Amino acid sequence: MKYGIALACAVFIVYLIIPVLMKLFVKYDFLDKPTERKKHKEPIPLCGGVGMFIGFFVMYFVFVGDFITKEKITVFIASLCILLIGLIDDFYKTRGKEFPIYPRFIVQILAAILVYRSGIAFSGFTNPFNGQYVELHVVVQFILTITWIFGVTTVINWSDGMDGLAGSLSTISSTTLFVVALAMRQPESAMMCIILVGSILGFLKYNRHPAKVFMGDSGANFLGFILGIIALDGAFKQATVMSLIIPILALGVPIFDNIFVIFKRYAEGKPIYQADRSQIHFRLQEKGLTTNQIVLYICAISMCLSIISIVLLFVKV
Repeated sequence: MKYGIALACAVFIVYLIIPVLMKLFVKYDFLDKPTERKKHKEPIPLCGGVGMFIGFFVMYFVFVGDFITKEKITVFIASLCILLIGLIDDFYKTRGKEFPIYPRFIVQILAAILVYRSGIAFSGFTNPFNGQYVELHVVVQFILTITWIFGVTTVINWSDGMDGLAGSLSTISSTTLFVVALAMRQPESAMMCIILVGSILGFLKYNRHPAKVFMGDSGANFLGFILGIIALDGAFKQATVMSLIIPILALGVPIFDNIFVIFKRYAEGKPIYQADRSQIHFRLQEKGLTTNQIVLYICAISMCLSIISIVLLFVKV
């Protein structure tokens, strides 16, 4: 019942606040305008990320553990940094400019370090041969934690190229991690997952094709950042060798697709961060599929990978 209430409240908050944000963003011309790469027909408010951020953290402080803790404050501050640097990036795009890569990179790394310092980290795994827990060296813990959070933040952002796609993929991933958290008896991680699902669902009401609002880099980075934290604080805890694969499969479509994109750009001599139309949704669009068909097709793949990850959860390896 508690999970259901949290889910409904998150949906309700985001659903109500986005129309208010849309008017505000239109007033200040904070709009994603059509370009050769972006095929929408008219300017769209980039306020979805702000709406999801508000909905998530209102419910996060109310429903997850004690109201105020050091970990919760740290997660909030780090996520706020991610949202703000994304908003700056979005603002530049609304003016037809490109925000430099390095400030974004530095802020994302510093935000990930804040999370690590709060105690949320990939610390080790269970040895499959003797059942003992192997704790990794602190340097390895640091590198793996920062790499994971930064990587998930990036791949979700790169997947945001079509109405409803990044939100739908994030919903599937978060729902999968919710099931995993319940099975592993991690109520706080499960609550974070279900609140995130609710926040995204409230946003998707306005983002489904044809979209009335976009999440922007601010929203996509925020979703990836929180998903990375949830996996570290949930599925990766006390992980067996096999269950280490679970979060990777839960986020499989954006991870594997964007690994392909990185290699493709590198092979073509392009900067890795140079936006193009290499992602799977653009490739499917070039084959003649409609937006709804593409989103359904990619989400079906994501759901299959998520089902596999849940099955692996019960493999005692």
